[in-house]
Amino acid sequence: MEEEPSNSGSVPGSPPPVARPNLLTVLCILSLVNGGLTLISSIIIGSFFNQFVVIATDFAEKFKLPGMEMITEGSPVFFFVNALLYAASITGVVLMFRLKKNGFHIYTISQILLILAPMYFYHLPGPSIFDIILTGTFVMLYYIHLKLMKA
Repeated sequence: MEEEPSNSGSVPGSPPPVARPNLLTVLCILSLVNGGLTLISSIIIGSFFNQFVVIATDFAEKFKLPGMEMITEGSPVFFFVNALLYAASITGVVLMFRLKKNGFHIYTISQILLILAPMYFYHLPGPSIFDIILTGTFVMLYYIHLKLMKA
C-alpha cells in the first residue's frame, strides 16, 4: 500500500503558504548582520564610553583621522539610543523574514530615527547623504515585497 504525499501540515481548503523570495531573504540576512553587529558595538561603546574616548583620541592623533571628534564629543546616551533603535530594526527584519507586514513599519520607523539621531545628539545641520541613500534603498527593496506579507 502506498502512502499519499503529505501537504506538509497545510489545512485543506486554505491557500498554499507564500514562499519567501530570495531577494527578501538576502535583504533580511544583510540587515540582520549589520543590525546585530551595530547593536553589539553600540552597547559596548556605551558601556565603556570613557575608555573608548581615550582609545579613539589616541587612534585619531596617531593616524590623523578626521571625524573622530564626533565620538569624543558625544555621550554614552547616544550609543544606548542607537542600540535601542537597532534592536527595533532587528525586530522588524525578523518579522519581515517571517513575512509579517508590521515588520516593515517597525524597520522603516527605526531606520528613519537612526538617520535623525546623530542630528539630535551632535547638533548636525542635516543627515548623511550616504545614510539616506543606503537606508532608502533597503526600505524600497523591502517595500516591493510588502504585498507578499501578511498583516
